[in-house]
Amino acid sequence: MGSGSDNPLPPSGGLKKVVLVVEDEAAMVRLLRDNLTYEGYDVLVAMDGEEAIETAMRTRPDLILLDIILPKLDGLSVCRQLRERRLDTPIIMLSARNLEQDKITGLKIGADDYMTKPFSVSELLARTEATLRRTERKVFNTYRFGDVCLNFGNFSATKAETPVELSPREFDLLHYLVENRGRVIGRTELLTRVWGYSGELHTRTVDTHILNLRQKLEDSPSNPAYIQTVHRMGYRFNG
Repeated sequence: MGSGSDNPLPPSGGLKKVVLVVEDEAAMVRLLRDNLTYEGYDVLVAMDGEEAIETAMRTRPDLILLDIILPKLDGLSVCRQLRERRLDTPIIMLSARNLEQDKITGLKIGADDYMTKPFSVSELLARTEATLRRTERKVFNTYRFGDVCLNFGNFSATKAETPVELSPREFDLLHYLVENRGRVIGRTELLTRVWGYSGELHTRTVDTHILNLRQKLEDSPSNPAYIQTVHRMGYRFNG
């Protein structure tokens, strides 16, 4: 069982916030992607509603900027389906239609904010930051499982009170596993959220780091109690 202080975990060195931009207008995509990237976010893009749902469920972004008028599936339907699938990622709806009913519907089905085009990029960035700050999940500075103690504040770890040497990337990976304990996390999601990669990548990077963590932290690395493999799906942390 985890335990910790009342202070939220400070951002881990390699972890950036991930924003999914769902927009089919190329010029708007470039505008949003360039400005968000400049502000330090990792940006994913989906060009239609079906791609938006697939990308959101696969990568679990920190925030979604969701246009209402989209090919294949409109933004309101996307928002509704994501909430039905219990994705709690904050959503800011974007629309060229200044219709009160759209705003009411969007907020009722689970959107966190609504902006009408044309909008100020500065205001969008401010709302993005405010929404992330308001919805940010709190994780403790320290976390314990078994005889392991992790201190994410000073990047130190012990097992049975003996120091364990972990790399910055291993701390980043543990940070994300602890945040999402109990949930199955796919390799693509880990590559996106921990390594900052985008797109479909076939790599053993995740598996190698998981193996290293098990060797360092599990009592029986070949039969792990905490960092478990879910066949054909990914990994689940049960600390």
